[in-house]
Amino acid sequence: MVNSQRSDRGAAAVEFALIVPILLLLVLGITEFGRAYNVQTTLSDAARAGVRTMAIHNSVSEAKESAKAAAASLPLADAQITVEPLTCDGSTEPARVSVEHSVDLIFFPDVTLTGKGTMRCNG
Repeated sequence: MVNSQRSDRGAAAVEFALIVPILLLLVLGITEFGRAYNVQTTLSDAARAGVRTMAIHNSVSEAKESAKAAAASLPLADAQITVEPLTCDGSTEPARVSVEHSVDLIFFPDVTLTGKGTMRCNG
């Protein structure tokens, strides 16, 4: 009876040693996906805030500042924010704002995520 308990304990330890790396990879993957999803959602919100400002106020600089304010948790520079067209005065073309940001993930380093927003000029 003592020998069977000892061999069962050894089998459990081997099974545990085989499963732990898979579980750790799964947990890390879920965490990294959640982090990337959070950044993507923030970029989309920033693009929407920027395009709303551009469509209503017709100012590229205000649109970029609005996008940066909406993504306060991310260090965005003006070069990462693209606003088209440069003016909304009397234009029938919609305003478009694109915000790019690079994220370093554990399994995929230097991934560039983009948030985009489109709105008709003059509200």
